[in-house]
Order: sequence, then C-alpha cells, then structure tokens
Amino acid sequence: MSRFVAFISICVLWVLSGHAQDPVFTDGDKYKAILENDNVRVLEYTDNPGEKTNRHHHPDFVLYALDSFKRRLTFGDGKQIEREFKKGDVMWMKDQIHTGENIGTTETHVLIVEVKSGNYDMQDTVQSVPYDNKWKVESRKKPQK
Repeated sequence: MSRFVAFISICVLWVLSGHAQDPVFTDGDKYKAILENDNVRVLEYTDNPGEKTNRHHHPDFVLYALDSFKRRLTFGDGKQIEREFKKGDVMWMKDQIHTGENIGTTETHVLIVEVKSGNYDMQDTVQSVPYDNKWKVESRKKPQK
C-alpha cells in the first residue's frame, strides 16, 4: 500500500510541476517537437475544424502560420479572443496558459518557436504581417538625442 501512495504522490507532484501543462504532453496528437536545444523549442501544430486543445502553457514564443485558419483562445483568467490568421502571418506572444479551439473551416498548421532562455533582446519585434520578404519592424528603442 505504501508503494501505491508513493507512486500517486510522485504523479501528483509531476502534474503540479508543470509537465501536465506542456502541450506536447497535453495534446501529443496535435503538437510535435521538431527541434529543441538550450535556447528554443520548435513545435509543429496541426488540428482540424472543431478540435480543441487541453489547457497548456507556452513560454514566450513566435508563431508562424503555414496555412490560413481561424482560432479561439481562452486564457487562464477566462478571457477569450478570436483571431484569423493568413498563411505567412508571424506574431510574437508572451508567456501564457490557454486552451485553443479551431473555429474555422480549415486545418490549423503552424510552427511555434518557444524561447527557453531569458537571454534575448526584444528591442525590435516583428509584427504580425504576411511573409513577403518585407518585414515590418516596430522599434521599441528610444530615439537618441
């Protein structure tokens, strides 16, 4: 009996430690890690219309839309947003916990680059724009006097 209790305790600690919110674990049928190192993890995500994810966590990340799709995100505080992406859209997102739902009529297919280390400089951020080799960059640097 004590081994069973120890096993259950370890499982609960594992869940509470955040592994349960890793999208590769919560939705392994949709998320596939295609590259991982000390700085980033690159995920490929696909789903079909009407499909939903379980609640999961992403550290700061860049999303690149490989196809056009429509999605609803529900955040940890209950706030919801709906967003349509066009093929080639790129966007920066801060650390978050959410569930996602494909509310469109097309498959969702994206690459997500999660940032692991805090050793990056976000002085310049790429805005969500169609990829056409002409990046629109918004500078956050203060003008020098």
